[in-house]
Amino acid sequence: MTTDAGAPWLVAGLGNPGPEYASNRHNVGFMVADLLAERMGARFKRHGKAQAQVVEGRIGPPGPANRRVVLVKPMSFMNVSGGPVTALRDFYKVPVGNIVAVHDELDIDYGVLRLKLGGGDNGHNGLKSITKALGSDYHRVRFGIGRPPGRMPVADFVLRDFSSAERKELDYFVDRAADAVEALVIEGLERAQSAYNS
Repeated sequence: MTTDAGAPWLVAGLGNPGPEYASNRHNVGFMVADLLAERMGARFKRHGKAQAQVVEGRIGPPGPANRRVVLVKPMSFMNVSGGPVTALRDFYKVPVGNIVAVHDELDIDYGVLRLKLGGGDNGHNGLKSITKALGSDYHRVRFGIGRPPGRMPVADFVLRDFSSAERKELDYFVDRAADAVEALVIEGLERAQSAYNS
């Protein structure tokens, strides 16, 4: 799967809308998208054609490596993220190979990143919804949150805020994930993987 250098990129940070979810582990995709928007010097605005907030801007140095990017935060709740992402894919005419989902990942230790193209949803409802709508050939930036302690149900774990110990390093890890997204968009998957797949 090759990406289309002339087409825009669509970077979807996955999460749930509303202040009660803002600091949840499940909302780390929103946190990364917010930081990317801040780096672009732009604010999220509600999109007229989709249940989502978007930022349009550019990533990368001036010249051929500069990329047009649409940052997206679906406002539909995690398990129906596919609807807004598909609507914006159609609106901005983004090929599937230029779509990136940034999401929390249970099967990776906290703060560890894994970038990949395609694959399964690993039980993640946001990815399940996007894959159902678009197929699986989009990029993922997987942000490790680790497994729940003891017998805590997964749903409870992902919908809780990061622990106080985790929060000490959260800004650093979110910053690194934003760097990884930029590297993926500007330099391509292989170079981004070699730099950030720890």
